[in-house]
Amino acid sequence: MKKSLIGSGLVAAMLLAGCATPPPAATSTPAASGAQSNFLACMVSDEGGFDDKSFNETSYKGLKDAEKQLGIKVDELQSKTVADYAGNVQKMVERKCNIIVTVGFALGDATAASAKANPDVDYAIVDYSYKEPEKNVKGLTFNTAEPSFLAGYLAASLSKTGVVGTYGGANYPTVTIFMDGYAQGVAHYNKQKGASVKVVGWDRASKTGSFIPGNQFSDVAGGKQLATNLVAQGADVILPVAGPASEGGLQVAAESQGKVSSLWVDSDGFLSMPKYAAVIPSSVGKGMDAAVLEAIKESKEKTFTNKAYVGTLANGGAYLAPFHDWDSKVSAETKSEIEQMKKDIEAGTLKVEA
Repeated sequence: MKKSLIGSGLVAAMLLAGCATPPPAATSTPAASGAQSNFLACMVSDEGGFDDKSFNETSYKGLKDAEKQLGIKVDELQSKTVADYAGNVQKMVERKCNIIVTVGFALGDATAASAKANPDVDYAIVDYSYKEPEKNVKGLTFNTAEPSFLAGYLAASLSKTGVVGTYGGANYPTVTIFMDGYAQGVAHYNKQKGASVKVVGWDRASKTGSFIPGNQFSDVAGGKQLATNLVAQGADVILPVAGPASEGGLQVAAESQGKVSSLWVDSDGFLSMPKYAAVIPSSVGKGMDAAVLEAIKESKEKTFTNKAYVGTLANGGAYLAPFHDWDSKVSAETKSEIEQMKKDIEAGTLKVEA
C-alpha cells in the first residue's frame, strides 16, 4: 500500500464511505473465443511494482481480468521511482490507450495533469479522488476504516498482553485511515468488555505514530524494525500498513515462536503471503481488482463517468478476510460480535470515523 503525499491544489477527497469474503468481481460476459477488441486498457504502477503481494498486485489483477473477460488489449508500465510517474503516464498516452489506470495516491498529480491535457482518454486512479475531477477521471477509493474497525476489535480480543500495535509506510491519509479504524475498533472492544487494551504506534488525537523513515514503502527491514519496537512496547498483535514493508511485521511475528501475530492489508494475506499464513489472523482487504475491472468495462462500453467509486463493507469493496487457520483461535462470541458490528456499520447504526 504505497502512496505519496500530493502537494498541489488537487486535494484528495479520501472518500470514506468486509467481512468474511472478498468482494465479487464485476459482472461481465467473457469474450468470444478468438475475438479480441482493439480497445486498449493500460496501467501504471507506483514504485511498489506489480508483484508487491498487496496494493499494486491486486489492482493489476483487475487489468488482467479485464483482458480475459472483456476480450481487450492491455499494456502496463511499472514505476521504479516517484520520478517515473508523470513520464510513464505520458508514455501510455503516446501508446494510444483508451483508458489509463494509475495505481496509488502518489500518482494523483500526474494523473490529473494528463487527464486535463487529454480529454479524449479515460482515466481511473486507485486510492485517490479529486474534489473537482476532470470529466474523464474516476477515483477508485475504499473506506478501509470500516473493516479496520473490525480488525481492531479482533486484535483486542486476541491480545494476551493487553497491547496491540500498528505502523505505516508514511503518515498519509490512505495509510492512516486503516490505523484510525483499527484504534476505534480497539476502543469499542474496551467499551463493550470493560477492558483496557492499549494501542501503540498510532495516536488518533495527535495524528502521530510509527512510520518508516523516508516513506520507503519498500523498506522491509525498516518495517521489521518498527514491528520490533512495537513488540518491545508490549504489542502482541500488529497491523502493518506499509505495502511490501509490511512483510517486516510478518517476519517479527514468525520469529516470535507464537507470541506475536500480524494482520495484513489490501489483499488476503493468507493467500498472497502463504509463507506467513500461520501468523496472520485475518486481513483488511480492498476490492481493487473488481473496481479496476468495472472502470475499464464502463470505459469500453462508453458509460464511463467521473463519479468516484467508494468501496465499503456494504458493497463488498472493503472487507475483513476469513480467519483461515486462526478460525479455532477466535471465539464464537467474538465471531458473533464481529458479524453483528459489520451489519451495524452497514446499516449506519455503528459509526466509524475516518
